Amino acid sequence: MKYVVHAAIAFIVIAGIFCAPAYAAIPLITDDTGTQGKGKFQLELFGEYGHDKEESVTNKNGDLSATLTYGISDPVDIILTIPYSSWRSDDSVSVSREHGLSDLAIESKWRFYEKEGLSFALKPGFTIPTGNDEKDLGNGKMTYYLFLIASKEVNPWAFHFNLAYIRNNNTGEDRKNIWHASLASTVEVLKNLKLVGDIGVETNPEKSSDTPPAYILGGLIYSVSENFDIGLGLKGGLTKPETDIAVRGGITWRF
Repeated sequence: MKYVVHAAIAFIVIAGIFCAPAYAAIPLITDDTGTQGKGKFQLELFGEYGHDKEESVTNKNGDLSATLTYGISDPVDIILTIPYSSWRSDDSVSVSREHGLSDLAIESKWRFYEKEGLSFALKPGFTIPTGNDEKDLGNGKMTYYLFLIASKEVNPWAFHFNLAYIRNNNTGEDRKNIWHASLASTVEVLKNLKLVGDIGVETNPEKSSDTPPAYILGGLIYSVSENFDIGLGLKGGLTKPETDIAVRGGITWRF
């Protein structure tokens, strides 16, 4: 196990250096209260590709991330996410593009209540400005946030709710106070196969608009084995500021 752990840590560092965070069961955006258990690890490799068109401008965004989670006790996890981002903007006259390492995230999750299928957790975190803010690959300043997470399981269904405050410190002109709310559900329709849905909204970071970005997402999670999942989903924008369409997917390995 010692060599497996070392190999996993090495892999996540390499993935982050050479290749955006996945905070929930892939492909969901809304997190659940689940933790890994003392001494256990989870490795997630996640990717998203988004396409958005606004008048004569076409934007394409890509995100990759490697997330390593470790259970320091049964109800408490620590989480490291190393993201890589890319973007391309085409206005039919010129094309702009950039890619590179984005802002690294460090988080913790504490499930402080659990009884009869109902559980609550707190998830504080912060980002380190490792991305180049001049290339729109990072904020240029440390940000921090706090999520309140609630989960309710009624077999074969599970429901998850997130409410968060994000201190969006940045070197640009974006809003610094961001609120987020989202709701997700999963249902096991076949052995090892779950259908998932997710809907959410948050404060628009652009000061020029008061319209909040809102999304809806549908997808599935297939458990190849007890400790290995594959997730795939399609996310659509419900309001103009949200990306029109995005494909999200990845793998999760627990060990």
